[in-house]
Amino acid sequence: MHIQTLSILLSVIIVSLLSFIGVLVLLKRGFIEKIIIYLVSFSVGALFGDVFIHLLPEISDNFTLKVSLIVLLGIFASFILEKFIHWRHCHVETSKSHPHPFGYVNLVGDGIHNFIDGVLIAGSYLINFHTGLATTIAVVLHEIPQEFGDFGILLHAGFSKAKALFFNFLSAITAIVGAVLTLILGSTFENLTIYLIAFAAGNFLYLAGSDLVPELHKETKPSKSFLQLVFMILGVIVMLSLVLIE
Repeated sequence: MHIQTLSILLSVIIVSLLSFIGVLVLLKRGFIEKIIIYLVSFSVGALFGDVFIHLLPEISDNFTLKVSLIVLLGIFASFILEKFIHWRHCHVETSKSHPHPFGYVNLVGDGIHNFIDGVLIAGSYLINFHTGLATTIAVVLHEIPQEFGDFGILLHAGFSKAKALFFNFLSAITAIVGAVLTLILGSTFENLTIYLIAFAAGNFLYLAGSDLVPELHKETKPSKSFLQLVFMILGVIVMLSLVLIE
């Protein structure tokens, strides 16, 4: 039990520290812009792979109508969260004394998203170590390109570099809160883990299919599109390899 708790806390701490990766945008902007689409491609494969190789097989014996509805809830909750992040736009000129409200809206939305990530990671580890590790990798892979985007949004909203990093980190540590809460509730509600995994599956399906894949379609060059497919397959292979080494 102690090893399980340590694995959960270490995983969400790593995910939270990824909030500082956005600073690389300032140091290697040209390089980041070149590789970001392939990071997204890899993330798509990892997310789909985690859902169909790890999460759904783990709860297949308990796949009732209720569980199916929770998968759908995960999809709709992700849709609502994404709409919430983009819910308003300000037309006052951006400045450090007047950051655009969408910067704060993004922070709130990102905080909720990170909280859910913490819940999903902890719930996966409650199933077994390999499922927890697979979900952590999938979360990390989709967080990397997302953190670049979040940092850019905060700078565009008028935040200073230091303030953007600080507030982005504050929103990231909600993952730890989500994980701790899941650990507490996990020992209280017997079927909570099954429902968390179902919710995670819906969340990842929406994120990969509705959020990331459309980004990949913006690239139309055959050579780069082929590389996208290669990186997607590599993401799936990584998830598959975690099963093979069990």
